[in-house]
Amino acid sequence: MEAATHGAKQMSVRFLFIVLSVMAAALPCRAQSATNTPPAKIPREIRDIPLEELVNVEVFSTGRKPEPLAQTPAAIAVVTQEDIRRSGVTSIPEALRLVPGMQVARVDSHTWAISARGFNDVFANKLLVMQDGRSLYTPLFSGVFWDIQDTVLEDIDRIEVIRGPGATLWGANAVNGIINIITKSAKDTQGLLVTAGGGTEERGFTSIRYGDKLAENLYFRVFGKYLNRDEFAQPNGHPADDAWQLGRGGFRMDWEPPGQNTYTFQGEAYGGLLNQVYTVPPGATLLRDENVVRGGYMLGRWAHVFSDTSDTKLQFYYDRAMRDTAVFTERRDTVDLDFQHHIQFGERHDVVWGVGYRVHLDKVDTNLAIALSPPQRHDQIVSSFLQDEITLVPEKLRFTIGSKFEDNEYTGFEVQPNARLSWTPNNRQTFWGAVSRAVRTPARVESDIRFTQQTPFGLANISGNPAFQSEKMIAYELGHRAQFFKHFSIDIATFYNDYDDLRTIEPVGGNPLLLTGGNNLRGETYGIEIGPTWRICEWWRLSGAYSFLEIQLHRKTGSLDPNAERDEGRSPQQQFTLRSSWDLPWHLELDAQLRYADRLPDFNIPSYLVMDVHLGWRPNRNLELALVGQNLMAGRHREFEPSSLVPTQQTAVQHSLYGKVTWRF
Repeated sequence: MEAATHGAKQMSVRFLFIVLSVMAAALPCRAQSATNTPPAKIPREIRDIPLEELVNVEVFSTGRKPEPLAQTPAAIAVVTQEDIRRSGVTSIPEALRLVPGMQVARVDSHTWAISARGFNDVFANKLLVMQDGRSLYTPLFSGVFWDIQDTVLEDIDRIEVIRGPGATLWGANAVNGIINIITKSAKDTQGLLVTAGGGTEERGFTSIRYGDKLAENLYFRVFGKYLNRDEFAQPNGHPADDAWQLGRGGFRMDWEPPGQNTYTFQGEAYGGLLNQVYTVPPGATLLRDENVVRGGYMLGRWAHVFSDTSDTKLQFYYDRAMRDTAVFTERRDTVDLDFQHHIQFGERHDVVWGVGYRVHLDKVDTNLAIALSPPQRHDQIVSSFLQDEITLVPEKLRFTIGSKFEDNEYTGFEVQPNARLSWTPNNRQTFWGAVSRAVRTPARVESDIRFTQQTPFGLANISGNPAFQSEKMIAYELGHRAQFFKHFSIDIATFYNDYDDLRTIEPVGGNPLLLTGGNNLRGETYGIEIGPTWRICEWWRLSGAYSFLEIQLHRKTGSLDPNAERDEGRSPQQQFTLRSSWDLPWHLELDAQLRYADRLPDFNIPSYLVMDVHLGWRPNRNLELALVGQNLMAGRHREFEPSSLVPTQQTAVQHSLYGKVTWRF
């Protein structure tokens, strides 16, 4: 029965791929007839904006203030709400695949490895992720638990992704990139939205959101969401027992009273069950567990405009996260206060400065020969930043300089400066360059962990190092953003990163069975990222991405870590995507995306090429039906390996087919 079900799934997705390919090939690129014209009542989405307007969409993440995307002196990409809808993705990690230079790999049904510009890992620690100004990273390992990062996808306004350091404004751990998830205001989500669907891997999902107006200029929305996803398969085809389900609910209120103030208050709570199978040495015993995750947050923000040249923001949030697994149980409370002020001096200086305070309180209980000592910590981070954008030649040449100053409990005072130069010779081209310094501060486990692990010399005792230093990077970047023709644009970014004091595992006193953390690795990475967009005609658009990455790591003199250079083979050297979007007759939409990822030699994972296909029908503004096929063509394939620290079993990504219905009232 199981084999028959798997065969039926394969036949379904192959049939869908063939049908959609034939439909696309049969359509010539000519002006649409009246039959093809979308109904006038359907809102004008961002994908329908002319290309010359789209490149001037304002972004926030590079300067903590709005600025045109086309003139931004950084490698930044924006995933819009329309990109999310038409790609058919069901999660935030999947949406990040649309960004050039991002390494996004699925480890099992609910675990991801995500990074930018190398050093990918289940516990990747050089990427800062935020949602509506709230940091999503955990100091436990300086990374992100991607399984709990979710919201109603229709409520996401955009996802801004910076490849490269952003530590000057956002602080430590913004080393290789920043992901900023920005949701819509309550004012923009009025009425009732209901979505529901299911399929082969997406066993069932639904969300409901309602927004209304409480008083003059006072808006709110409430929402609930639930998902139930099937288990993956092991590489041999046997079930991986990693199915999971997650539910969440929340609210947001936005008040824009007459005058110069705006207020936002939002919150959320979530809970879920994640099945997992651990391999426990010696003998690789299988331990099945049902991980429990739950938590929530409350956030408030006040913004005040003093004048056309001066404004300020004050934000506060409280976050609680709890995770119970067979390996560890974590309880974490985070309190964060952030203030910033933006002011222009004359016609040349545009200054942003601010201060912040964050406190983490955690309690971590461990199992499976892993321990943290002490089991409880109370850590504080005090920070400030200052950045000045100097206009050297009006509308042509700008120079930006600034620095972040941060004091943490592990390494003390850190300075992270940044200098950027942008040249806009005309309204269709921008050249930019940057030199930045960023640090990745120690994680809780690097300082306090105690565990045993099988090595070629036997069972070794590994301990954290309270003297572990920050990992450091100096980045050099050059970029060019241009719109050569009315319907064609391209974004090119090159980089060279110089790393020092990277993490190693060193023997104590020469004893190979007694190990501790060290900072005896240095290295360089360099590469290029290219993102072209071409609107061939009114109803056909092509976009693509290509990235090349080279990683070279070198142990310092005296290092005895034989595995220190393994990160060289854990990120694909080359990746590309090609996405085609068609607006078809009878209010149909067809999107197809090819994705290629190079091999991962350290894990002996071969390269793969897959296709995602989305077919949507929007007969009117209130109803949308969609059929989506994911991971077509390649068959069952591995994308990444589990961490050796938390050893779960290997799994493989499978074909997926699901249907979705969306109602708006």
